[in-house]
Amino acid sequence: MTEPVFPEGILTLDRLSDIPLTEQIYRGFREAVRTGLLPSGTKLPSTRRLAARLRVARNTVNAAYDLLRAEGIISARTGAVPRITEGLPVEGLSTAEQGTVDGPVLSVRGERLCANLRGEGWAFRHGALQPGAPALDLFPYEEWARCLRRASRLERSADLHYRNYAGVPSLRRNLARHLAAERGVRAEPEQILITCSMQANLTLLAQVLADPGDAAWLEEPGYLGARTAFHSAGLQIRPLPTDHEGADVARMAADLVLPKLIYVTPSHHYPFGARMPLARRLALLETARNAGAVILEDDYDSEFLFSGRPVAALYGLAGEGQVIYLGTFSKSLMPGVRISYCVVPSALVDPLTMLIRNTGCAANVQAQVALAQFMDNGGYQKHLKRIRQIYEERGRALVGALKRRLGNRVVVEEPTGNVQLALTFRENVDDVSLALAMQQSGFAVSPLSNCYLEKRDRSGLILGFAGATPDEIRDGVEVLGNLLETFGGREDTAGNEK
Repeated sequence: MTEPVFPEGILTLDRLSDIPLTEQIYRGFREAVRTGLLPSGTKLPSTRRLAARLRVARNTVNAAYDLLRAEGIISARTGAVPRITEGLPVEGLSTAEQGTVDGPVLSVRGERLCANLRGEGWAFRHGALQPGAPALDLFPYEEWARCLRRASRLERSADLHYRNYAGVPSLRRNLARHLAAERGVRAEPEQILITCSMQANLTLLAQVLADPGDAAWLEEPGYLGARTAFHSAGLQIRPLPTDHEGADVARMAADLVLPKLIYVTPSHHYPFGARMPLARRLALLETARNAGAVILEDDYDSEFLFSGRPVAALYGLAGEGQVIYLGTFSKSLMPGVRISYCVVPSALVDPLTMLIRNTGCAANVQAQVALAQFMDNGGYQKHLKRIRQIYEERGRALVGALKRRLGNRVVVEEPTGNVQLALTFRENVDDVSLALAMQQSGFAVSPLSNCYLEKRDRSGLILGFAGATPDEIRDGVEVLGNLLETFGGREDTAGNEK
C-alpha cells in the first residue's frame, strides 16, 4: 500500500507572514498539484498526522483540506485518508508536451475598441508640460477631504445601493444651476447624466446614436478621444476643417456623405484654442439640421477664459435634440475624481441611463456627493477663480519663454484660456521623434501631427502649462531648444507656417 505523502519539499510554512497558516497549506498543496508534484490519486496525510508534522492546530489543517475539497482538488471517503482527486488534469506539463496554445483572439469589434489611435509619441505617462494636466499643487485637498468625509457618512443611505445610475440627484441639481449661470445651458437636472469620464461619454454616445458605417465629422486637427470613440463604433470619420475661428462646415459642402454625428469644441478648439463666432455656430446648427445629425458639443476648458467675454454654449442656440452638451471635472479639479457629464434630450434619458448601467460607466457615488457639497459651499467657484488667474500667468510665462528662446522658429499665440497650448514649427521637424526625446528628458509633451486625420504636414507640439512650475517651464524650453538643433531641418524661407 502506498504510504500517505508528507509535504517534504512541497510545503513550507512562514510563521512570520501575514498570510494565515490555513491559506499557506491550501496554496502549497494546490501549487504542488498544478505543477504535477502531486499526481492524481496520491494519498495525503490525515489531518491529525499533518497537523503534528507541521506543528499546527488540527483545525488549521481541517480548514485547508476543506478549501481543497471544495475546489475538487482532494477527495475523501468516510474513514479513509484523503487523496488527490482521480483524473484531475495536470497543468504543469511543458509547452512541448501540451503543444503551443495561442491566447484568445480579439474580435473585429475588439480590435476597434482596443486600438491605439493616439499614435507613436503621444505622452501617456505623467511628466512636466503634459497636455491636459491640471495643477495638482493648487488642488484644495483639505476642503475636498472634508467633503469626502461627510459623503462617507452615507453608509446607511439608499444612494449606495443599485440605483442612481444616471447620477446622484444633489449633484445633478447643482450642475443644472451652474451650467445655466455660467454657460447658458438650461436643462432640467434629470437631463444631466453623470459618468466616469469624457471618454465614457463619447464612447457611449457613438455606440447608440450611430451604426457601423455611418459618418461622423471630427475637427481637423481634433481631439483624439473622439476619434477613438468613433473608430470603436465602426464609424466613417470625416475630417472637418478648422482655422483661427474653429470648425468651418462651409468647407464640407462637397462631402456627399451626410453625417450622423458632428463633434466640435466651439468654446476652445482643441488643440489650438480658437473660439467659434456666432455666424459659424448658426451655420453648424443649420448643416446639422439639414443632415439630421446630432452635434456633440465638448465644452472643452470653458472654465478657463483669460480674456474677452465668455461665449454661451452652442447648446443654448439649438433646438430640442440637436446638441448634446459634454463636460468634465478632470481639468477644473483633477482626473482622478473621475466625474464627467452630458446634457441630453429628455427622450434619451431613460435609454442612456440603462446604457450606463449595462456598461458599468457610472461614477462613484461618494465622490459625486462630495462634489455636490463642494459646489454647495462655494468651494468649487472659489477654486476656479484662483486657478484661472494662476493658469493665465503660467500660460503667458510659457509663451514668453518659447519666444525668447526659439524666436521665429516657432509660431505660438498667447493663450486665451485652456490648460495647454499648441505651437507649430517654421521648419521641417519630425515632431514625433522630438516629442519622444522630450519625454526621455522628463517632459511629457505630445506631437501635434498626431491630431490630424489626413494631413500630417503641419508639425508641432502640444505643451501643458497649468501644472508647470517656473523651473519646469525654463528647463523644458531649454531642452526643446537644444533638441531642435538635432531634429530641426530646413527653415521655411517664405516664413509660412507648416
